[in-house]
Amino acid sequence: MEQKLRIAIVTDAWFPHVSGVATTIDATRKELERMGHTVLIIGPSSFKFTIPTPGYPEVKLAFFAGRALRKMLDEFKPDAIHIAVEGPLGLAARGYCMKRKIKFSTAYHTRFPEYVHVRTGIPLSWTYAFLRWFHGTAVHVMVSNDTLKKELEAHGFKKVVFWHRGVDTEVFNPRDPMPLKEEHPIFMYMGRVAVEKNIEAFLSLDLPGTNYVVGDGPARASLERKYPKAVFTGYKFGAELARYVAAADVFVFPSVTDTFGLVMLEANACGVPVAAVHSQAANTVVREGVNGIVSDDLKDACMRALKLSREKAREVALSMGWSEPTEQFVQNLVR
Repeated sequence: MEQKLRIAIVTDAWFPHVSGVATTIDATRKELERMGHTVLIIGPSSFKFTIPTPGYPEVKLAFFAGRALRKMLDEFKPDAIHIAVEGPLGLAARGYCMKRKIKFSTAYHTRFPEYVHVRTGIPLSWTYAFLRWFHGTAVHVMVSNDTLKKELEAHGFKKVVFWHRGVDTEVFNPRDPMPLKEEHPIFMYMGRVAVEKNIEAFLSLDLPGTNYVVGDGPARASLERKYPKAVFTGYKFGAELARYVAAADVFVFPSVTDTFGLVMLEANACGVPVAAVHSQAANTVVREGVNGIVSDDLKDACMRALKLSREKAREVALSMGWSEPTEQFVQNLVR
């Protein structure tokens, strides 16, 4: 019989703030528990004192949490510790493991150097040096695709392994689309509204119908002012979110910095084909002409995606549940 583990996952990206990282960890937690493992998630919401991220106030960070974190881990007595994000909690968990000589795994979810460079101008080389140090003592660094694996290895990362992604096809489904009153076709972006997501590349297109942005973030106010004809809904969650996505004719993914883009699979699960520009994420998720179109010309991708089968988009998502990725995750853990 396979050993049932006590798994601690430490993450600076966690609910109530919604992100692809939080969604991935939550789905993995549910599948791990279904498999019989015991899971402890330690995120910023586990602590009384948090600080809003400068320029991104909805994202809370737990600084000075080392003592409380140590107490949680000591009481839980995990068989494996996974550090999901290179933030204050990630640093505290890394320090805990290093001091006690406990092996741990990490994940590289986000193109952090590129995000930092876009927002602050800090050279990529500086941030990659920090990340090599952070992940350098991990037994495994988990990534979502082969391109990212090769890229990190070229930057000097060691022990990089795969951890693929899945999608919850029960929550995200095409059964009950929101009755949107605006003119069709509906081209929809769903996710964080921030400069690194390249949303303006979508909103600036001359497309028929209506552009929708489902989500929120620091760039929302300026984009609403600049593109008054677009519909901004703010955050939506769960079944309501799925209904909005299912009402779209095309899901638009303009980001060039995401490493996977789970939202594309969520759109496919709702029966919505994807239009995207070439990126690590899009080239990993999109099966050209089946569940989406990838093109250097985003408008061309949008128009061609309109002609794709919604049923085939859904079929792609149905083939990508969370069971296999979670088995992969367990194999990558240190016991």
